[in-house]
Amino acid sequence: MNGVINNCGMLEELSVKRLRGITEGAASDLIGPGVAAGSLKTICLKELYNGQCFGPLIVGAKNLKTLKLFRCSGDWDRLLEMFAENVRCLVEVHLERLQVSDRGLGAVSNCVGLEILHLVKTPECTNVGLVAIADRCKHLRKLHIDGWKTNRIGDEGLIAIARRCPNLQELVLIGVNPTSLSLGLLAANCQNLERLALCGSETIGDAEISCIAAKCRALRKLCIKGCPVSDHGMEALAGGCPSLVKVKVKKCRGVTSEGANWLRESRGSLAVNLDTGASDIPEDIAGEGGLEENVVEIPPAASQSTAADMVSSSNGRSPLYKVKLGFFAGRNFVASTFRKWSSSNNGTNSIKY
Repeated sequence: MNGVINNCGMLEELSVKRLRGITEGAASDLIGPGVAAGSLKTICLKELYNGQCFGPLIVGAKNLKTLKLFRCSGDWDRLLEMFAENVRCLVEVHLERLQVSDRGLGAVSNCVGLEILHLVKTPECTNVGLVAIADRCKHLRKLHIDGWKTNRIGDEGLIAIARRCPNLQELVLIGVNPTSLSLGLLAANCQNLERLALCGSETIGDAEISCIAAKCRALRKLCIKGCPVSDHGMEALAGGCPSLVKVKVKKCRGVTSEGANWLRESRGSLAVNLDTGASDIPEDIAGEGGLEENVVEIPPAASQSTAADMVSSSNGRSPLYKVKLGFFAGRNFVASTFRKWSSSNNGTNSIKY
């Protein structure tokens, strides 16, 4: 790795996944910064046992725009603090299944130009860290949070986002329990909010959907999954959200096909997709120009996955193999879904269904 870093002065993107040569015994062999540090724009590390060996490279990449860390062991708070002291032009951060706390989020908040933040299954991150992000990162456009149903991020953090991040366009909440209090402020203050996904929330019911329908005038695309919503919520959508063009409802037991059909008929231009969850085989959303583009799919939280949710093409596989296959298939499905949510008029800024 050091050979690449030391000799590739034009390198702009580095992605490293499951590099088995980096072990605890090789911890003293730090990677970087090297000549590549000056040109790197994107660093992505996935499933590395000792990914902090890349610390000198990350800290030294002063022109870095995007940092993605997925399931890398070790405590990342201190490294993020060192990184934030040297790199201030960061635009996009993804933190997934990391040992990172509000201390690390506070460090990230020093990157005042931050526009995109993904927090996925980081149980030590709380409202305190999200408030720090809101206080300093006024240009935030996209926020994805998978709270893992820990209830450590909720109304307090989302209210701070609503009050201080008026440019928010895309909000995805999985395993988070917001109420009408925070949703109402988000709708009132974030008037560019166009894409909203609510998944696995125990507090998103008809009242919250009615609040969204009444106040989210710019909302174009809405996904609701695994929430206690009924046909009454669909009735509220029929008379609200004047810009709404696409709605996906999945595994909301209170929503019937009659309610979805009524919503579709009430607003003829609205694309409505209802999935009752009878089949857990994920539909193909990669097709171009087909009906699949109207589907928004948000994966279940890890705690909700069961063996029944996992699909294998062969009945001869071992149970362990099927479990592993289902896990990684789900991850690929998440990535595919969120990539669909990432283009704009110039191809980079809006969700594509």
